[in-house]
Amino acid sequence: MQIYTIKKLLEVPEYKVTEIISMTDTEIHIKLEAYKKKKNICSGCGIEHRRGYHGFRRVVVEDIKLGKRRVFLHLAKRRYRCPNTWQIQIEEITWLKKRSRVTKRYAEQVSRLTAITTNQEAGWYLGMDDEKVYRIDKEILEEKAEELLNPPPSAINISVDEVSYLKYHRYLTNVIDTDKRLVIWNDKGRKAEVLDRYYEGIGNDNCKKIESVALDGARTYISSTNKYAVNAIIV
Repeated sequence: MQIYTIKKLLEVPEYKVTEIISMTDTEIHIKLEAYKKKKNICSGCGIEHRRGYHGFRRVVVEDIKLGKRRVFLHLAKRRYRCPNTWQIQIEEITWLKKRSRVTKRYAEQVSRLTAITTNQEAGWYLGMDDEKVYRIDKEILEEKAEELLNPPPSAINISVDEVSYLKYHRYLTNVIDTDKRLVIWNDKGRKAEVLDRYYEGIGNDNCKKIESVALDGARTYISSTNKYAVNAIIV
């Protein structure tokens, strides 16, 4: 199989295939190198850096199969001292999944499989440890949930209450749309600052549309509600 053909099949922007390290009936290992004009995006601040080079780290990531062969990509990730955070950060590669040794398209494949079967069976089919399948699927679900909740959904009539989810006074603050009878937002903690984050997320215009807020009498929640939802009736 020609290197140029493999490069077209892989679709890895800003990288070129330089070597087929090994190829068996079940696996193929491919070495990639970045083009000289590749932008170096910092994973810490998301800004391109041209200075602060601090070496590199070689990694092996898994991609979707080519035929019956599992594909493993060998590449070097550059490390920089970020001028904004002054911490050592690794460059961000657009087609790689953060904090996982897989490509984004492979992670999406894992997520689709876990939607119709168990993590154990998905791991068996892909040849992966079911614990790794669980971590990848969890991260994707968290990202999708964050997209749906950013900005937070607003409501006209809401109820606010806290619930304990762990021992030693670990609480979640829940905001419920009483018309839909649905939890529309929550966050860790039970102070006014926690509820403030919800009001700030929906914005002043949506705060003014709130007609009623059901509370349990906690002073912190009442002060937060009076601060933002000035037109609401506290019940």
